[in-house]
Amino acid sequence: MTTRPAEPRNPNRPGARLHRNVWATSGTSFFTDVSSEMLLNVLPLFLSNVLGVRVWAVGVVEGLAEATSSILKLYSGWLSDRLGTRKWPAVAGYAVSALSKPFYYVASSWGAVAAIRWGDRVGKGVRTAPRDALLADSTPDGRRGLAFGLHRAADTAGAVIGIAVSIWVVGQVQGGGALLEAETFRTLVLWSLLPAFLGVAVLAVGARDVGPRAGGRDNGGGGREGDGTAGAGRPRLRLRGLGRGFAAFVACSVIFELGNSADAFLVLRAQERGLSVAGILWLLLAFNVVYTLVSTPAGALADRIPRKRVVAAAWGLYALVYLGFALAGTAAHITVLYLLYGCYHGLVAGAAKALVADLVPASLRGTAYGGYAAAIGLATLPASLVAGVLWEGLFAWRGFGPAAPFVFGAAMAGVAAVLLLVVVPGERVDRTD
Repeated sequence: MTTRPAEPRNPNRPGARLHRNVWATSGTSFFTDVSSEMLLNVLPLFLSNVLGVRVWAVGVVEGLAEATSSILKLYSGWLSDRLGTRKWPAVAGYAVSALSKPFYYVASSWGAVAAIRWGDRVGKGVRTAPRDALLADSTPDGRRGLAFGLHRAADTAGAVIGIAVSIWVVGQVQGGGALLEAETFRTLVLWSLLPAFLGVAVLAVGARDVGPRAGGRDNGGGGREGDGTAGAGRPRLRLRGLGRGFAAFVACSVIFELGNSADAFLVLRAQERGLSVAGILWLLLAFNVVYTLVSTPAGALADRIPRKRVVAAAWGLYALVYLGFALAGTAAHITVLYLLYGCYHGLVAGAAKALVADLVPASLRGTAYGGYAAAIGLATLPASLVAGVLWEGLFAWRGFGPAAPFVFGAAMAGVAAVLLLVVVPGERVDRTD
């Protein structure tokens, strides 16, 4: 009796089915973002409107949380390579994030919020690199941009649902008030719990480990031969030995991230330009709809043209959008810019993750995704701190404060885009078995 092969004979052919892991991770990200987006978009408003926290402290909260998350991705990626499992580290990370959310209900100081946010980002740090490696291991090279784009689209579709629920809750609890109320935030916390735990269950039940084939060859048919050192030694932020062009791409990404402050500053900018809480949530819903619609076709586009060109184009668009945020004078300006910001995210989401997989051996993808995330994560804390200082410190006396972090972000993105095109070599041509 013969058994049915686990993968199609030619997984790159038109119409070939995506692996079940693509759908399981996408479903998990969908439910997780339904939960997270109920809270994260209003968290800076909770800190500012309810707890009276200064803008620089918002930058500290977001910067510390994201930096911790990114550094942990290095360790979790290395561990998944060493253990030969992607699924269970990812499940554990999603569970940690889900378990942290109930504590927002009793938070009454910015220190408590920072600790809870830190716990949530610890979960993200544990899960992200193994999950991305699981996606890459499960997908042939010629369809990897599509798979990452589809995953990002599902993630962002969850954000759309989460924000829609937030709009309904805000309307029911406080109406159209300009400032967020404590009761509104705590109601949102309760609503966020069910989808958070559903996301954990979907991954635990629906995914399975596949891993690179013996000898380190990509399970999907498009990866490189491994070097036999998967998971060897202690985890470290290493750029050499992970594939041609990887160090250059990470360096360009770090330059970009130094100007990529937390999106909390965009929310505060929108409120400063006159939008109410409900207006901001409607705007974020539209942003995520655009993000969702762009992600999958942009990921597919990155399978057809050099992925570094897609990433560079996205960074160039980011520079223009951030310059627009610096100059925006009305709520209408903010609305248009947020829609363009959704286009940027949709363009870069699948292409950047797929480009990492192109540049490293298949057996070291977990380490590579973790190292990449850790490197840019190290830039996250100074980026948010600089944005907070620029907003209300260095240039505030000239009335330029709130515009300053966006000018800085635009400049860094422009430099990074040019360097990416110049210093990162072309990607591998062979994308078939």
